[in-house]
Amino acid sequence: MTLVVLAAGMGSRYGGMKQIDPITDKGNFIIDFSVYDAIQAGFDRVVFIIKPEHEKDFEETIGARLRGKIKVEYAYQTLENVPEGVEIPAGRVKPWGTAHALLCAEDVIGDDPFAVINADDFYGREMYFAIADFLRTKITDGMPARFCMVGYILKNTLSPNGTVTRGICKTDEDGKLISLVETFKIQPNPSIPEGAESFEDGEWRPLSENSLVSMNCWGLTKQIFPVLRECVIEVLTDPARDPLKCEVYLPISISKMINDGSCTVDVLKTNARWYGVTSREDKPIVTEGIGQLIDDGVYPEDLWA
Repeated sequence: MTLVVLAAGMGSRYGGMKQIDPITDKGNFIIDFSVYDAIQAGFDRVVFIIKPEHEKDFEETIGARLRGKIKVEYAYQTLENVPEGVEIPAGRVKPWGTAHALLCAEDVIGDDPFAVINADDFYGREMYFAIADFLRTKITDGMPARFCMVGYILKNTLSPNGTVTRGICKTDEDGKLISLVETFKIQPNPSIPEGAESFEDGEWRPLSENSLVSMNCWGLTKQIFPVLRECVIEVLTDPARDPLKCEVYLPISISKMINDGSCTVDVLKTNARWYGVTSREDKPIVTEGIGQLIDDGVYPEDLWA
């Protein structure tokens, strides 16, 4: 099984390459803990999707640490790597989005079932075991494809440093994903019964802090790639979209497959605490949270000693 790490983002709100910013005294990144947990769960290969110009930085740090522990490969997200018929606008700098990033890794991933995660998110070990079990026992070569997603409790993913965007999930009675609605400007609000709120259409609206949300961790198979290609072409050739800013998101591609009946997505619920670094103000929270897990013996002080 392969762990695919989305690590080509620009980190504009963070002000630097947050993917390889140390969060422990030993110099470990969030990615170190993600790969460590994935190894415990049985993953035997990691594919980092990065910009080509960042390979040296990755290889001299996280790549070097992982050699001998797990097979390490790189895939490259570039603006030029687009399907035939897509024109690259002059002045475009921003990557094309998570769906495009994963499509760039198709040849490297091959036929292996895989988990997809964000490089700058700490998901907790439970998530990797849940996806690994699913990929070992539930996937199929036929259609509809069987995918999975790990669902987090909203209150376990909120930041005290401003609002966040989350994909609010709706499931059926069998725990399969029906819809995923991208919801913006969410913040905790302990003064209302729901415990959280989101800002929509010019007003704050209550939102249950116990809502199930996606943090972009998926268990997928190669059946996703033709749809990724379709979505990339559809979005990047749409004249109504801003060619300098539009992006193609992985959840949109998966939602398309759900809606046309070509996949099902099992939602694997977790009560784990999620940590992430959207801005530099988040880093002390992540450092403290993971530091506590080290103190509790969940992780060794030096992961790769």
